Amino acid sequence: MTSIDLNADLGEGFGRWRLTDDEGLLSVVTSANVACGFHAGDAVTMRRVCELAAERGVRIGAQVSYRDLAGFGRRAMDVPPAELAAEVAYQIGALGVFARAAGSRVAYVKPHGALYNRVVHDEEQAGAVVDGVLLADAALPVLGLPGSRLLELAGKAGLPVVTEAFADRAYTDEGTLVPRGEEGAVLTDPDSVVARSVGLARSGEVGARSGRRVEVQARSLCLHGDTPGAVDLARRVRERLEASGVRVEAFA
Repeated sequence: MTSIDLNADLGEGFGRWRLTDDEGLLSVVTSANVACGFHAGDAVTMRRVCELAAERGVRIGAQVSYRDLAGFGRRAMDVPPAELAAEVAYQIGALGVFARAAGSRVAYVKPHGALYNRVVHDEEQAGAVVDGVLLADAALPVLGLPGSRLLELAGKAGLPVVTEAFADRAYTDEGTLVPRGEEGAVLTDPDSVVARSVGLARSGEVGARSGRRVEVQARSLCLHGDTPGAVDLARRVRERLEASGVRVEAFA
């Protein structure tokens, strides 16, 4: 039977402000990408999400980012490699405290936003992320885009690599994500997102913005938690996957 992991970005709040319905999404997904305080999240939020995830048996992932609270980690930055490696390790370590306190652990690492897109092609920044993961835990899986420099370098360094796809993002003909600033980069029609999710899981293909079919072999499927109706959409995606004979389970 075909299987796939469902991951979502969670803990994206700060103080009294909350962006994601963490409790609702944790009732659907199998892996939680928890903001570690650099693009969103704070100590109280990280602790709360880790406790909720542990209660539900959801895997906890460290979603590491550039230090950019004001820009939500979506602004391009040039960070020296040694500094970026240290900041990646720092974020993983901070989340690890709360994961262990909840009786769980950090099970994988995934970059966020501008850093995620940068390490698809930028070898220096990708290498810095890998160095940061190695510094924190040399056995942690790295979640990223198929064919990215990040996964290539992580694999060479001996880290487990896990490929992911996006049900609600537009793709280029090269299999990369259309930048968020471009029209149509984010899919908002629920029926389309559900249908694409099943297609990605069963055939490993997705329709690019040009109409071309692009191969995207992925072990995990990302569902964004900051879109309107995210919980209901995630539930629909999971129900349709399971009805289509796809087993939904964590990769870690």
